[in-house]
Amino acid sequence: MIRKIRIFLEMIKIEHTLFALPFAFMGAVLGSVVVNDHLPSWGQIGWVLLAMIGARSAAMGLNRLIDRVIDKKNPRTAMRAIPAGLLQSKEVIIFVIVSFALLFWAAAELAPLALKLLPIAVFLLVFYSYTKRFTWLCHIVLGMTIALAPLGGWVAVTNQADWRALIFYVACAFWTAGFDIIYACQDYEFDREEGLHSIPVRFGIAKALHIAKAFHIITALGFISLMIFTDLSWWYLAGTIIANAILYYEHHIVKPHDLSKLQTAFFTMNGVLSIVVFAFTLIDLVVLK
Repeated sequence: MIRKIRIFLEMIKIEHTLFALPFAFMGAVLGSVVVNDHLPSWGQIGWVLLAMIGARSAAMGLNRLIDRVIDKKNPRTAMRAIPAGLLQSKEVIIFVIVSFALLFWAAAELAPLALKLLPIAVFLLVFYSYTKRFTWLCHIVLGMTIALAPLGGWVAVTNQADWRALIFYVACAFWTAGFDIIYACQDYEFDREEGLHSIPVRFGIAKALHIAKAFHIITALGFISLMIFTDLSWWYLAGTIIANAILYYEHHIVKPHDLSKLQTAFFTMNGVLSIVVFAFTLIDLVVLK
C-alpha cells in the first residue's frame, strides 16, 4: 500500500504543487483583505487546500492517462507509472474520479460562486492535455488552467471575481505559460518527430525562449499592478523585486544551445518564486497591518 501511494504521488508530481499552492493561498488572503477587510478563516484556508489537492491530483492523473501512449514513446517519460506498468489505467481512472469528488466537495463548502464556476475549471483541466495535439498555444491553455488556483482562492473567500482578481489571474497565467515554454524545449526533437505542437516546435528554441521572456515581462507588470490597485505596499514590492530577479536568472541560465540547467530554471526557480511572493504578501497584509 505504501509503495502504491508513493507511485501515485510520483505520478502526479506532488512536489510541483509548490508552483500553484502559494498563489492559491495568496489569492484567498489578498481577496479577503481587499474585499472583506479581514483575513480568511482557517476553515476557508483548509477547504482551499483540499480543493487544490483535488484539482492538482485530477489534472495530473488525467494528463498521465491521456498521454500514456505518447509518454511510452518518449525516452524522457517512458518510465512514468502507466507506460512502465506500475499503475493500470483503471487505477488511475478511479484516482481521477476520487480527486474530482474531493474538488467538488471542497468547492461546495466555500463560496457559491466557486461551485458555479467549477465546470469551467473542470473543462480546462481535461481540455489542456489534448491541446498539444493540435495547437502550439497549448502553453497558454496550461497557464489559463494553473492560474485558476489564485483566482479560485480569491473567489472561494469573496464570492466574486473582480478586475483585481483578474489582474492576478493574468499574471499567473503568463508566468505558467512562460516556464512551460522553457520546459517544452527539452522535448523539441521528439515533439517535432511525433507531430506534436508547441511554441519551440513552431518557432524554434531560440525564439521560444524570447517568447517566454516576453510572457514573464507581462507577469512582472501584473505583479506590480497588484500593488497599485490593492492594499499591498512596500513589503510586497520587495517580494516582487526578488521574484523578478528570479525570473531574470531563470532566463539567464537557459540558453538555446545549452539546456543543461533547464530543470533548475523550471522547478527550483519557479517553486521559490511563488513562495517568495506569497511570503512577502503575508508579511505585508498580516504582520504589518
